[in-house]
Amino acid sequence: MVYNFFAAISRMKYIERWALMRNSREETLSEHSLEVAMIAHVLAVIGNRRYGHNMDTGKAALAGIYHDASEIITGDMPTPVKYYNSEIRAAYKDVEHIADDKLLSKLPEDLRDEFNGIFKKDTSDPEDLYLRRLVKAADKLSALIKCMEEGQAGNTEFRTAEESVRRKVYDLEKELPEVRDFVSEFLPAYGKTLDELNDG
Repeated sequence: MVYNFFAAISRMKYIERWALMRNSREETLSEHSLEVAMIAHVLAVIGNRRYGHNMDTGKAALAGIYHDASEIITGDMPTPVKYYNSEIRAAYKDVEHIADDKLLSKLPEDLRDEFNGIFKKDTSDPEDLYLRRLVKAADKLSALIKCMEEGQAGNTEFRTAEESVRRKVYDLEKELPEVRDFVSEFLPAYGKTLDELNDG
């Protein structure tokens, strides 16, 4: 039997983010997911090494890779629409869960449990719940990085989005020390030129 899961996942490269905004450089869901995975991984490493957690750092990276996989089915819902009110947000969450289940059904049955653990949080495990918060934080950090890059390219279209995302990241810094550490230790380098990055 032939299974469609990975062929469907590979279509993340065709989904463009920030579709309602003028971009100096388009960003695909694949690019965003890779960045979220890398940031989620390091946030989990920081949490384990510095703050006494015992999270599965590989799972953090995998959860980052697949965190928006449902958009293969739903498309990328613009933020102003998705967060317009609590009813729309809840309805969209339901649609995302249905889309995730649809994707998981495209796997052989003997593999589904493994992927189910990546796609869905384990509400009985506090470390897994914390890990999921870090993945959401990584998603916001990736959005902030995109906004910063657009601003550095002279695109003022992302100015208010950057202000909004910065406020959310600031709130996350107060809740999650891993985010505070990433912002202070890694985020400033995103404004550097390639020569500056190589000299540092």
